Amino acid sequence: MSEQEEKPKKKTRREFLQELGYVGVGALIGGSAIFAGVNYDKRKKQVDRIKVLTAENELIEIDKNGVTKVVKSKKEILTYLQKEGREGIPGKRWVMVLDLSKCKNAQRCMAACQSSHHLRPEQSHINTLKMQESINTPPYYLPKQCQHCDNPPCVAVCPVDATYKRPDGIVLIDNERCIGCRFCIAACPYSARTLNWTKPLHDDEDKDKTYNVELNVPQRKGTITKCLFSADRLRDGKLPYCVSACPNGVFYFGDENEDAVTNGTTKVTVRFKKLLADNGGYQLMPELGTKPRIYYLPPKGKTYPFQEKDKALLDKELE
Repeated sequence: MSEQEEKPKKKTRREFLQELGYVGVGALIGGSAIFAGVNYDKRKKQVDRIKVLTAENELIEIDKNGVTKVVKSKKEILTYLQKEGREGIPGKRWVMVLDLSKCKNAQRCMAACQSSHHLRPEQSHINTLKMQESINTPPYYLPKQCQHCDNPPCVAVCPVDATYKRPDGIVLIDNERCIGCRFCIAACPYSARTLNWTKPLHDDEDKDKTYNVELNVPQRKGTITKCLFSADRLRDGKLPYCVSACPNGVFYFGDENEDAVTNGTTKVTVRFKKLLADNGGYQLMPELGTKPRIYYLPPKGKTYPFQEKDKALLDKELE
């Protein structure tokens, strides 16, 4: 055994999946296979069968005659997804910036979020508020969701460790642990959490799916739901659902460690700290000491009032 092999090291996502025994076989199963690795016998000889984790989160075994059997249980896959969901993405510290001068209440961000997280029509992880500083200033729209605080009061009050803060800055909820006590709802000063009071919208279709904590699907009655910073999309190197869906360029998203954020509409990447400094960026209720990871740029230079007929025209353009 080499010296390198003798040194213990932390397993990466790919190494973990390789230990489960599957290799890249995209040519064999098309888009359904997402991870794989070669399985060897004790004599280091390659065997004919290959294990593959499908897009449906099933670990299957393939040989020359095709699929033979499922070799890993749903519980084992769930355990891995929960572990990965708590570890986050190494080296990242995610931040979001919203330019309030560009928000026209198109609500595309809300629709994309509802669709991806299988929320009911009356549920939303993002609420667009109509704001007005005084009678002498024009109104503006402010999208508000979970602020993914660095000092989150919701985490401190959870009695079962269902809600937690990841090293990459995201606050998540594990609904396999959540008991629906609603302590976190009471503790959140941003009113960013809601309870699934009734049967989830896609409950019947999702019942056989393995729970993905980074997507919070399947939703479950009696548990909490909130903004997740689209942790599942970040895992694939993509921008959050809301950021990509906004037609007006309101959202910037990126990594604070790299000092870079990207606009979801223009795809322009700018310096995070410079964007805040040049535009007077601020956080919501910083006096609470929650240290939000969402920043806002004041609504300067905006065009108001925004009319409902304008929204109808926008909807028509986007069809």
